[in-house]
Amino acid sequence: MNDLRPAARLPLLLLGMISLLGGVVAGLARLAWEVPPVAATAAGWHGALMISAFFGTVISLERAVAIGRLWAYAAPAAAGLSGVCLLAGAPPGAVQGLAIVAASVMVAASLQVLHRLTAPFTIVLALGAGCWLVGNLAWLGSATLTPAVPWWLAFLVLTIAGERLELTRFLPTPPAVQRLFIAIVGTIVSGAALSLWFADGGLRLFAGGLLALAAWLLRYDIARRNAGQQGLTRFIAICLLSGYLWLALAGALGLAGALLPGAAWRDAALHAIGLGFVFAMVFGHAPIIFPAVARVKIPYHPVFYVPLMVLHASLALRVVSGLTGDFAGQRAGGAANALALLLFIATMLTSVVRGKRQTRSSGKAANDETP
Repeated sequence: MNDLRPAARLPLLLLGMISLLGGVVAGLARLAWEVPPVAATAAGWHGALMISAFFGTVISLERAVAIGRLWAYAAPAAAGLSGVCLLAGAPPGAVQGLAIVAASVMVAASLQVLHRLTAPFTIVLALGAGCWLVGNLAWLGSATLTPAVPWWLAFLVLTIAGERLELTRFLPTPPAVQRLFIAIVGTIVSGAALSLWFADGGLRLFAGGLLALAAWLLRYDIARRNAGQQGLTRFIAICLLSGYLWLALAGALGLAGALLPGAAWRDAALHAIGLGFVFAMVFGHAPIIFPAVARVKIPYHPVFYVPLMVLHASLALRVVSGLTGDFAGQRAGGAANALALLLFIATMLTSVVRGKRQTRSSGKAANDETP
């Protein structure tokens, strides 16, 4: 058997969810909320838990499902275990080693995708996986998260951008526009690389790439057309377009120096990317990706908009409070961010249950009609 059965993928997804929960609570600890000791101890590893462990698990799991090879599942397994080990207080070297193994396997999986289909979007997806690996190596080499952060953000941003670029194949996009996209990707990667030696110039270049990417997506992504549709198609489009606005804000703040370590606006800029852009993409794509991974139905319901609205409202409070130096508002916004993620998980689980009921009802109706 080359692929892993859907039921066997769920433990890998669970490992990622443990990292997500630990990362969220560790983030609350950073905002001076009282949390369990295990999360308080991991407060300094909030970024590693959220990006490398959680997103590394779910993105590499999706990539493994896409290529259908058993060996590719070593990536989400190692990434998920890295988060669990981090929360358990394992030596950083062991955690970093697992993260490097996970990223290396995902790079191999991405290269196999590239071998099957060489196209601009598969190149960008492979670059994104490579950025995760470089970020993990930078973390190992420096023993701090600071040099890894731009690379980890590039991993998330380029993965999303590559997937969106794939859909532009269905639009009449001029070649010059596609070349502009590749130039923007090059700017983002160059900024991350330059930041290893020249933090100020590199991070501002990186931010300029983010701002340019947001503008490109707002102009050329198919989401602009889909926003006029109905149901799930419209919901996904609104998630995407709202995320692009947050990415634009993060890029603008980064150009002002907000991505520099110790900058007063750093929290606002980082969470505009991580929550406003990345999680808006997660909210929009989960009803499609999760069924593909776990083989369950997630029927659309207008209630999907509730966690999305809470996410944006709470993030707006957090960002505005961060920009004005209001720590109390920033703290409240962070707690509401966590609530938005919990609402999203609850909404998805409720929809899964509803989908199973619909499947059983359809099966029963078909049996009743059988002579």
